[in-house]
Amino acid sequence: MNIPNILTLLRVGLIPIFILLYYLPYNWSYLAAAIIFTLASVTDWLDGYLARKLEQGTPFGAFLDPVADKLMVAVALVLLVQSHANFWVTAPAIVIIGREIVISALREWMAELGARGKVAVSKLGKYKTAMTMVALVVLLANPPVLTNWVILGNALLMLSAVLTLWSMYVYLKAAWPYMSMDTEKKDSE
Repeated sequence: MNIPNILTLLRVGLIPIFILLYYLPYNWSYLAAAIIFTLASVTDWLDGYLARKLEQGTPFGAFLDPVADKLMVAVALVLLVQSHANFWVTAPAIVIIGREIVISALREWMAELGARGKVAVSKLGKYKTAMTMVALVVLLANPPVLTNWVILGNALLMLSAVLTLWSMYVYLKAAWPYMSMDTEKKDSE
């Protein structure tokens, strides 16, 4: 067990606290949940940085880090869809969660072909993730009442959904040559 892995486990451990805070019946609960989500987002960056800097990457960390990220984002989106209950949150949530399922399956399939590097995380994927995190923090920090902050959060989440679709297109385009090969050609490679 090393520091990057501990940070990743901390991120997973923060999920129940995040959910509990979001549902507390106090005015400050939304901001508290947003702070926990922000802390988890920062640990995502920090654990990757430390794993590279300290050369402490592990197979366990390589597996758990993306799982922890996807869990945090999916939980946040589900909470927001439930509490906001509108198109401007629900549509992007479906796009973001759907894309994560598609790209995870694509990466697994490409790894089986020995071509996982063709769909490795790109700068576009990192921009998409950053936009999503900012949108989620803004929305989580505010009650589900139409305010300028919520409108901003909705706009950022919609923009995040557009970046999500764009990054999915880029990944699928990179994988298309492997998907369009016939079985005989695949077997000969």
